[in-house]
Amino acid sequence: MTTRITSLTGRSTTNILRLALLSSLVAATPLFAGDGSAANHSAHEQAPAKLVELVRAGTRQYINVNNATGAGYGPFLGCVAGTDHGAMGVHYVNGTLLGNLTLDPSQPQALIYEPHDGKLTLVGVEFILDSASWLAANNNTAPVLDGQVFNFVGAPNRFNIPSFFELHVWAWRDNPQGSFVDWNNDVTCDKQ
Repeated sequence: MTTRITSLTGRSTTNILRLALLSSLVAATPLFAGDGSAANHSAHEQAPAKLVELVRAGTRQYINVNNATGAGYGPFLGCVAGTDHGAMGVHYVNGTLLGNLTLDPSQPQALIYEPHDGKLTLVGVEFILDSASWLAANNNTAPVLDGQVFNFVGAPNRFNIPSFFELHVWAWRDNPQGSFVDWNNDVTCDKQ
């Protein structure tokens, strides 16, 4: 079977053009996907996103870590720090909430605290959902909470747990990279 070089060149050019068109559409999607508010796309948001406000209102009682432990949250894995920048902090996880598929801003599966001189300061939350259970119950659609699509973390992973979906919300500490980014450069584990 012989294929003409011009035929291959024509197909390659067509595929490159398709790829370029697709890339430009993907790059432009955030411009069209927003609600018109530039603040939602800024790293330093002028006004907090609606989800940040909902999480703040729903988790205010956990500013005091004793209230968190009384509600079934407990420390998991110690203080999580990035290898090259930022940290997450100490995750206080609620096993009961991990076991269900609830998406409620007032019931995150984990509360995140920054340790500082023996005290813990609430800095954010993390929503965590078992991916197999979520996908089976939701027609293979990724979870979304107030317009924020969750990140997928496959297995194996550094936590040695099955694959899961997660979403960080930095409701109590500003994050220079954005309110929904995993790592926060303004959180540290250095002052435990």
